[in-house]
Amino acid sequence: MPDDLPTALPVFQPEERVCGNCKLWSAHSTDHRGWVGPCRIYPGRGLFPPSAPICGDAFAPRGGVSAQAPVASSSRARAARTVAPVVRRKREPNELVELGDLNMTREELMEIFREAAGEGEAPPLAGKWEGGTIKLVPGKPEVQGKDLPIDNLFHKVVMVRDRLRTLEQKLNAHPKLTDAEKVEMQSYITRVYGSLTSFNLLFREKNDQFVGQKGDE
Repeated sequence: MPDDLPTALPVFQPEERVCGNCKLWSAHSTDHRGWVGPCRIYPGRGLFPPSAPICGDAFAPRGGVSAQAPVASSSRARAARTVAPVVRRKREPNELVELGDLNMTREELMEIFREAAGEGEAPPLAGKWEGGTIKLVPGKPEVQGKDLPIDNLFHKVVMVRDRLRTLEQKLNAHPKLTDAEKVEMQSYITRVYGSLTSFNLLFREKNDQFVGQKGDE
């Protein structure tokens, strides 16, 4: 080592933001610049003197705590948790789901969710009624009549039908009702269906229509 090169590490004031004040920099050897050393975070920079300005994003004052170290550790921890595949058990549509005092199948529950979200597929209106109008003609001539789009009436009828179907599902899955009570309540719902069969002419598909007791149709 030449005689004119320093042998002691330079001392910097605590407020000086240079690499020599960072615990990530370490002395390695001397050259024509004096003491030089690498950075543990950026080894690709090679050897440089402690008077070099700090990088700014990984500076860790000697005697302090690096703010970057916990972040890197946390990132590794998160990566380790997400490496393993997530195994999910296949759910059967007829699997019972317990909701307090109410039990129903998963398919019935999902149907209710789809209906509430407006995602259920609406039945089609019979083609002959598309764009049609319902005329409300009052019995008194001095009262003005009103025209209603058939689409609006059909939408209300479908909503009633869907609510009745949901009610049926809840009754059939209710844990506190006896079989006799379920049959009795189902008979009332069937009679309601029978009272609504007049609207069956609005449905394009027969499977979407109301079906009631023979005496009620």
